Amino acid sequence: MRLLIVEDEKKIGDYLKKGLEESGFVVQLERNGLDGYHAAISERFDLIILDVMLPDINGWQILQKLRSAELSVPVLFLTAKDSLEDKVKGLELGADDYLIKPFAFAELLARVRSLLRRGMRKVIPDVLEVADLSLDIPKRRATRNNIRIELTNKEFSLLELLVRSQGEVLPRSLIASQVWDMNFDSETNVIDVAVRRLRAKIDDPFPSKLIHTVRGMGYKLDVEDDG
Repeated sequence: MRLLIVEDEKKIGDYLKKGLEESGFVVQLERNGLDGYHAAISERFDLIILDVMLPDINGWQILQKLRSAELSVPVLFLTAKDSLEDKVKGLELGADDYLIKPFAFAELLARVRSLLRRGMRKVIPDVLEVADLSLDIPKRRATRNNIRIELTNKEFSLLELLVRSQGEVLPRSLIASQVWDMNFDSETNVIDVAVRRLRAKIDDPFPSKLIHTVRGMGYKLDVEDDG
């Protein structure tokens, strides 16, 4: 998941970038409104954390431009303004959430994850397919070559994340954050064990392998020529 932070206060910006990266996200930090707007319209982000009071153009103006350009990326406003009028203005312009400074990082992280999950539900169809693998999301049912595969809840969530990110290399830290809702501890092998168990069910009984290890980086799911 790629996040964009637009925040001119150096201490806050650095703090958020470090904390979110440690939570498994890829983070880009811009320190003024114009650079933030340019990044938002020229690159793909899963969520934007946007300060309202910026030194050039303010967050409301940026959001208005993004929505006018029909960019539906979720936006979380950060602001020291806590009046009802300011909250209403931000939400009417198309903000998805509003967090008042000062705030606890744990609350921001929870809101970020909630917005990302909400966005996923909007765009993910009921059935995801890669090659002969099929995931029925509402029923949490997996089949391969029309053969039902019994998965635990965590195994299904892990597989769903891999399928949804087909072709992308997912670092262990991101998997830990998205599936187990925890910070990744490099001393534990819980991610590797979980992937190994999932492979035993998804790949081992079939000639074509879908789950691949990218050495030193993480895992990805894709159709590849193993020969």
